[in-house]
Amino acid sequence: MRNNAVLVTGASSKIAQAVIKKLLLLNVSKVYAVSRGFSAAENQWLTSEQRIECLVCDYSEEDIGEVIHTIRAGSFPLTQVYICHGVLHTKNQSKNVNNQSAIEVNPEKRLEDIDVDAMMQVFKANTLTPALWLKHLPSVVKHDKPCVVTVFSARVGSISDNQLGGWYSYRASKAALNMLVKTAAVEYSRRAKNVKLIAFHPGTTDTPLSKPFQANVKPGKLFNAEFVAEQLLTIVANLPIDQQAQFLDWQGKTVHW
Repeated sequence: MRNNAVLVTGASSKIAQAVIKKLLLLNVSKVYAVSRGFSAAENQWLTSEQRIECLVCDYSEEDIGEVIHTIRAGSFPLTQVYICHGVLHTKNQSKNVNNQSAIEVNPEKRLEDIDVDAMMQVFKANTLTPALWLKHLPSVVKHDKPCVVTVFSARVGSISDNQLGGWYSYRASKAALNMLVKTAAVEYSRRAKNVKLIAFHPGTTDTPLSKPFQANVKPGKLFNAEFVAEQLLTIVANLPIDQQAQFLDWQGKTVHW
């Protein structure tokens, strides 16, 4: 068994859970699975594996700090981090995990559709929460082992690739996330030279996030979560630790920032 630990945030998402299952097959020593809450079914399989530690976190800075404290007190160094946060819409989600009414979020088709409160909710999930993880991670990734930090992004966050328009909040939040990753990599190169940061585009995956838009996906381009997880772990295993941020897709190909 490897002497290493892996952190997966947003661990209730389909891709994150597929990543966790693949990691267990690779004989990692410890997986920290972080989520706002786990369903009964998730709890059943996650807690059945002794190498998984489930941590409930509301993604406030205080709670994220508590997760980092738990990892720091652990026995194994972090060698991989997967930051799996994202919201595009809130269809069929009338309430959030705290049983409070949530603001309805839908991808905008035109400028008139922009709603400040909805946009703030998208930025909080897609940009600010990953930013807090990047802020707090240095204390637990600075060691003598290579560590790859993967932040889930999206091709629609590419400024140079934007030819279709629309989806203002989602595009802007992912573009801002990409800049955070790129900028954080500069600082990590000075403070934690063993760390590699990547922004990852998983492709259109069969998850609740993409469900309302799957009818428009070309044949063969709708992936299952297990395929994406397999692709991602293969990419991570072969990355150079060169202190340079990269924006990669599910094939390991570079996406223009």
